[in-house]
Amino acid sequence: MKRFIEAEDRKQVTLLPECLDDFVAEDNPVRIIEAFVEELDLASLGFDGAMPSTTGRPSYHPGVLLKI
Repeated sequence: MKRFIEAEDRKQVTLLPECLDDFVAEDNPVRIIEAFVEELDLASLGFDGAMPSTTGRPSYHPGVLLKI
């Protein structure tokens, strides 16, 4: 087992474009899902973790997980 987290190789050329949005066409249905979830008030819908805690490792926002 390695003791430390290894960093990325700084000499590696990029594999993906700088923006993932470049992969998604303008008429892709995933854009509707993103717009819908962005308009939701997740805290009022009972999603725990909509307000991040001040301690511990940062988690993923519930909206991002809902979009997946």
